[in-house]
Amino acid sequence: MPNKLILFIFLLLVFTNITSAMIINSVNQGKIFPGEETSLDLTIKNTINEDAEDVSLNLILTNLAFITISGSERSADEIREDRERTFSFSIKSSQDISPGSYNIPYVLSYTKANNEVVTKEGSIGVVVDADTELKFSTELENNVIGQKGKITLKIVNSGFGDVKFVNVKINPDGYTLLSSSSDYIGNIGSDDFETSNFDVIFNDDKPRLAGIVEYKDFNNKEVIENINIPINVYSKEEAIQLGVIKTNKIPIYVGILVFLIILFMVYRFIRRKMKKNKK
Repeated sequence: MPNKLILFIFLLLVFTNITSAMIINSVNQGKIFPGEETSLDLTIKNTINEDAEDVSLNLILTNLAFITISGSERSADEIREDRERTFSFSIKSSQDISPGSYNIPYVLSYTKANNEVVTKEGSIGVVVDADTELKFSTELENNVIGQKGKITLKIVNSGFGDVKFVNVKINPDGYTLLSSSSDYIGNIGSDDFETSNFDVIFNDDKPRLAGIVEYKDFNNKEVIENINIPINVYSKEEAIQLGVIKTNKIPIYVGILVFLIILFMVYRFIRRKMKKNKK
């Protein structure tokens, strides 16, 4: 029985020591992107079973890619027992910061009723978001009606964050697919691009690359974007005029050569005949 009582008292003291402290009860952060600023609201709760005086919260931003717009320290004369107080900061991230999660250290200090000054260190998490912005364009090979060609979809990631699990699905419009209608790309890094290639036979004079691009953005949210891009194709005659189709000129050169040989032989024959007539 005494052992159980000792164990109960020990656990009570441990629990009291854990819960009797000033704590940051909640963190409310607005969205922030590289080079931009946002609000950061930190709510402190008094759980020390008495009033706390001279409460101070200081964010330590040394060697971090953040600055505060209006100072890194906030204070309150008093936070009463079991009450809360919210301290608001305005922070700005650097222009070249990489999107992701960051820890900002802090120092929380307060004075107890017996004039004991308590200092507590910790850190809070801040997330730098990234806009996702994909741009689409096409590149064509042998884009001639009735002939085998290729459509290349170029996907450029011009946003700050990487995109993952990129998959392209197209619906043929004005051409016959000779390859799969789906192409898995994978990841596209920020300021990078990837391509999807489709072998086709062009059937129409106004085809379109229509379909969807599926991916997960920086926040792991699934996104589906529609694509509907017109494609320029040519008739065989137009393609020859524009140089899309390179004509084979060897038969022409051979024909000219044969013609010149025949012309030379005819010339020699006539010349010999003329010589004979003179004799």
